[in-house]
Amino acid sequence: MRNSPGPLLRRATVGMLALATFWTSASAPAAAAEAERLPFAERYRATQHGGIVRAANTSISCRTTSPSCASVRRGATAANGDFDMFYVDVDRDPNTYNSSRAEVRLPAGARVTFARLYWGGNLRVGEQKPPKDNGRVLIAEPGGAYKEVLADTVVGHRVAHGADAFQASADVTRLVRDSGPGLWTVAQVNVAMGRSAAGAWGGWTLVVAYEDPAEPLRRLSVWDGFESLDGRREVLLGGPRLPKGAGGYAGLVAYNGDRGRTGDSLTVSGTALSDAANPRDDVLNSTISGPGSERVPSYPHTLGYDSDVFDLGAVPRRGGDQRGVRLASERDAAWAGVLFTAVDARD
Repeated sequence: MRNSPGPLLRRATVGMLALATFWTSASAPAAAAEAERLPFAERYRATQHGGIVRAANTSISCRTTSPSCASVRRGATAANGDFDMFYVDVDRDPNTYNSSRAEVRLPAGARVTFARLYWGGNLRVGEQKPPKDNGRVLIAEPGGAYKEVLADTVVGHRVAHGADAFQASADVTRLVRDSGPGLWTVAQVNVAMGRSAAGAWGGWTLVVAYEDPAEPLRRLSVWDGFESLDGRREVLLGGPRLPKGAGGYAGLVAYNGDRGRTGDSLTVSGTALSDAANPRDDVLNSTISGPGSERVPSYPHTLGYDSDVFDLGAVPRRGGDQRGVRLASERDAAWAGVLFTAVDARD
């Protein structure tokens, strides 16, 4: 498993002068190293009574001046490249240019054992964002003030298909353990606004593993990386075998999947996953789906950002003969960022 030096958090005064001073200060930490391709590797593994939850939201959406924007946000088929895109900004702070919220929902009495924040997007649309800011983001716990989070590992960053794509991440276990469940806010994700053929897209996901003696014994795994999925590319990982009848769930985070363009799939132990929000051959369809939790805003169509959780118990399967998690795309210029599973430990 990858090791990280722990959460890199700073209290942030969200004023323009204060931020500008911090960004240019000689004492500010150097930007995280970047790489065009980050092969997927296991970030976290545990066998414990408990599970994995995630909070996620988009950082950019279509401008409401477009006549079709409202219907697309509600779920109509379209692509981010069809729109002039603008920031989502819900915090009423004039000094943040994007912000959104989502709920970390934990069982009463659960203990957080792992929490990692992932963020990413496209830096090149109608404007070009500076890559030096890829490794910085702001986060506020429920009822709390913004704190700066710095990426604590290599940032994935690739220029391809008209996009300038990146994903960064940081360990926030201590912060989430101390602050607990509720609505978390993430701001200043480095994404570009405007319109281009590649489209604007970006968002964040907070993945949280927890221990709870009241829940089944499960094998928990989180993998991350930064891999292009265009043209029959795939991410294939070793993973659990799913015994027949075993429960569990699997999740993904991916960028720039377009709704209605079929040819991508997520399979676990040889079984293709789907649900009401994600067709079997179009799982990269710009959705944040899975067990219910609150989001602000809560657009059903996120126009280029996917953070989905699938219930494995609802999937018919033979069980027992295959292992592994596979995310594949035959058409989209998409990027994979995170995969995770929580499977009943029955074998």
